[in-house]
Amino acid sequence: MKKVLHKAGTRGHANHGWLNSYHSFSFAGYYNPERIHFGALRVLNDDTVAAGMGFGTHPHDNMEIISIPLSGDLKHKDSMGNEAIIKQGDIQVMSAGTGIAHSEMNARKDQEVKFLQIWVFPNKKNVEPRYGQITLDESKMKNNLLQVLSPNADDEGVWIHQDAWFSLGNLEKGFSAEYKLKSAENGVYAFVLEGDVTINGEALNKRDGLGISETDVLNIQADADARLLLMEVPMLK
Repeated sequence: MKKVLHKAGTRGHANHGWLNSYHSFSFAGYYNPERIHFGALRVLNDDTVAAGMGFGTHPHDNMEIISIPLSGDLKHKDSMGNEAIIKQGDIQVMSAGTGIAHSEMNARKDQEVKFLQIWVFPNKKNVEPRYGQITLDESKMKNNLLQVLSPNADDEGVWIHQDAWFSLGNLEKGFSAEYKLKSAENGVYAFVLEGDVTINGEALNKRDGLGISETDVLNIQADADARLLLMEVPMLK
């Protein structure tokens, strides 16, 4: 079993005033040669956007882009004609493929918005761009790891062009569970949104990240009430 631990305080950080962003992997002005990606997981940004502010229209291509709001309202607009508001309890996905342009703005003038911006390398290049958004059933996350993303359009959650599975759980103190990996070729990057958990003997706190590979199961224990995101992705050669 291999582990890579990223404590919350060791992440890259950029505060632009309107945007306060923490980077688990190299991004923009933050570069760490030991933190380029974890398998197919390329970007994990923990973003806070000030009231009324946001990211103007900008392009992407050949990347699977997932947004998970943590609080507030995020307004999305893109070159495919999609306009939407995403908020806590929603998950949004875009396949950038041959190319898209989009903007992400705080829809509120009176409060900040917090969200995770996640990029995953696709397993197919130059696909037709697409957009997807769903509202999750938060009740299914109580003491459960709810699948919120997969490679399959007819499976639970959103889907992407990659053999990846994401799960979200709201875990009560004392809860324990096993997470069995879908493939021996995969690893899991665990990100603690709230609380304290222990995974395969590693104690984790709020906003800590832990990448685990070369194992077939994670043993998870909630040491306090916790919110946990698991991202299972292929370990690229």
